[in-house]
Amino acid sequence: MQYFLGIDGGGTGCRAAVCDATGRILGQGAAGPANVMSDPDGARANILAAADQAAQAAGARLEDLHAVLGLAGANTSNRQTALPFATTRVVSDAEIALNGAFAGQDGIAATVGTGSVFACQSGGTVEVIGGWGLILGDEASGAWMGRELLSQAVRAADGLVPASPLLTGVTTEMGGPEAIVRFAKEARPVDFGRFAPRIVAGADDPAATAILADADRWICRYIDHLQTGALPLCFLGGLGAVFALRLAARYPGLIRPAAGSALDGALRLARGAA
Repeated sequence: MQYFLGIDGGGTGCRAAVCDATGRILGQGAAGPANVMSDPDGARANILAAADQAAQAAGARLEDLHAVLGLAGANTSNRQTALPFATTRVVSDAEIALNGAFAGQDGIAATVGTGSVFACQSGGTVEVIGGWGLILGDEASGAWMGRELLSQAVRAADGLVPASPLLTGVTTEMGGPEAIVRFAKEARPVDFGRFAPRIVAGADDPAATAILADADRWICRYIDHLQTGALPLCFLGGLGAVFALRLAARYPGLIRPAAGSALDGALRLARGAA
């Protein structure tokens, strides 16, 4: 009997599942974050922990598993991770999300959460763009929006941009512009991302309106770069539903719900690679 392992490893957690050649799920597991760029050793430990749970539930050994690992940071790492599986293929988490969203068929997946990344399959060829992290990219993501909000807040304190209730409220809440700077020096993307819900909720505030409009433009720029005709489009991630609604008129008839999860995509790729 052949066993197939799918791993969906993100910045907040790692999920694993083992299935047979028909796709029947035999075991599942979960562990901590698996970002191979920011913490390769921790990612390896969590991958093995989640895989071992799933393998035990399936009655299999790790060395029996034909694995596809969709990992955060895989597009910026060297992907060289020694693992004990029978076969191992490492791809970006964007690629398994794309495969899961369209059940292996052609389409474009726009994943917008704490970070952002965009993936397209057309004619069997997969292209992934974005996902370079907050310092260099991740446009339109929750972290990017939070950073933009704080940037506007300190500019408003200097009188360079108009103040707004949202900017004034954030500045006061954080203890002034100097406190914002101290926060920003130590903040991780997830810390910036915690400001995103108030931007979405306060969309009628001038500052929030401008940030969201800029996010719309970036998302469209990525999608339009990948679009080769009329490929279907799926928005994923914690902010995916927000932008699916905001951009529905821009992409009429193209936006559809995901057919499956990223973990489904990893398992499908694992079975296809055997």
